[in-house]
Amino acid sequence: MICEGCKELIVTIVKKGWSQQVIEASRRAGASGGTIIPGRGTGIHEMQTLLGLRIEPEKEIILTIVGPEQTDTILEAIVSAAELNKPGNGIAFVITLAKVAGRVHMFTKEDEE
Repeated sequence: MICEGCKELIVTIVKKGWSQQVIEASRRAGASGGTIIPGRGTGIHEMQTLLGLRIEPEKEIILTIVGPEQTDTILEAIVSAAELNKPGNGIAFVITLAKVAGRVHMFTKEDEE
């Protein structure tokens, strides 16, 4: 089954160790779960060096697919749990998905019509 335009992706990038707070907050707000991917990178608040070598801090990228009616509530929960309003704590953004396939449990009867 392919769902067209019926889901949104919340992408959250946080420091290593913060992904569990993001997943728990998103579940409490109504998400069914998320996918955690390790990453590296720096923002303007994270330039660090050790013995003259630049260190790239480890990150965790959390992908959460939700229905459009859930997006604002779940995003607010993530921002609060990960303290994203504080500089250097991370970022979250939303992407509208053109098509989603392969996650049958995410589709309701309403989505199939």
